[in-house]
Amino acid sequence: MSETAKGQGASEGQYVTFGLGDELFAAPVGLVREILTYQVPSRIPNSPDYLLGLTDVRGQGVPTADLRIRLGMAPTEPTLNTRILVLDIPLEDRVLSLGLVADRVFEVAVFSADQIEPSPDIGIKWRSDYISGVVRREDGFVVLIDLPRLLSSTDTVSLASFPDVDRAA
Repeated sequence: MSETAKGQGASEGQYVTFGLGDELFAAPVGLVREILTYQVPSRIPNSPDYLLGLTDVRGQGVPTADLRIRLGMAPTEPTLNTRILVLDIPLEDRVLSLGLVADRVFEVAVFSADQIEPSPDIGIKWRSDYISGVVRREDGFVVLIDLPRLLSSTDTVSLASFPDVDRAA
């Protein structure tokens, strides 16, 4: 693996692969607490457009985001394949529990360090800081998402401000 990819946080390991439209993404398996069948989150007034609301995860209200919207993709209607990945994302001062909506979840894949390439340089400035690397496959590329970077500090403050909702009562 190149020094660039190492510096961007890509490392050998297991990743949960999931799809958004025709694109394939992956998140480190260690961040994934569970994968849920899609349920409509409870709306939160005045939240960012990509924040769908709160999802009840075993009695805890977990902020749930539409990753398509966060990445600038067009929103889509949920299907029978739509899932919510419940993630525990380590930040500087805490762990953020967050649900991310994916069109579908495929598998847990193992990527070796020599398979992981740095994010591509396209010659112009573009928002690629959330990409920790890419993996080439026969059918295209898998984009490895750096979730702490995907959520800017403003976003994490906003998401962390929602209190846990005890719905078990």
